[in-house]
Amino acid sequence: MYIVFFSTNIDTVTEWKERHGIELFDACYEIEALQNTLKMQEDFILVADYDTVANDINRLIASNSLPKYSVVLERAPELLTGKMLISHGVKAYGNSRMLTHHYSQLIKTVLEGKIWTYPELTAFMAKSKNESLMSRDAKEMIEKRLSDKEIEVVTHILQGLTNEAIAQVLNITTRTVKAHVSSIFTKLHVNDRLSLVLLLK
Repeated sequence: MYIVFFSTNIDTVTEWKERHGIELFDACYEIEALQNTLKMQEDFILVADYDTVANDINRLIASNSLPKYSVVLERAPELLTGKMLISHGVKAYGNSRMLTHHYSQLIKTVLEGKIWTYPELTAFMAKSKNESLMSRDAKEMIEKRLSDKEIEVVTHILQGLTNEAIAQVLNITTRTVKAHVSSIFTKLHVNDRLSLVLLLK
């Protein structure tokens, strides 16, 4: 899919293009250029440099005009910033200098309609939703749709545990946990852990 880089820093765009070997892309260095691209192109992935265009991204969020596939990167990612952006529709958030295999994984995840975050942010978001683990409506829904073991797995996911940690706590194999997680996603119509957290909180 077509990539649109959005940054006021031409060096950042050049670095992204060269680091990840991207040939088919467009670059916007100001909000007006991005808005014109939004009018002309329907499906593209926006990769925004939060270090230089944070105000513009925040305005797009406020006006509900963020592109469908929006990725926000910055040099020193912050958990609270990531939480805010993801909860407002950004599909991926991470370090602007990430390695190419992480970048490729990010793009693939976003294209699949899923949310991509780095592990610490995913765990932070799950834990920050943990004050009251689930709403009453969420509890009713999972009790109707999930098995007892799947409910246990969901509870641990909401506490920010990885598959490996859940396997240890429940004394089952990681493979079994993965099977439960896959079944949970199917039954609750979500694509990933973060969507699950957002659904149940």
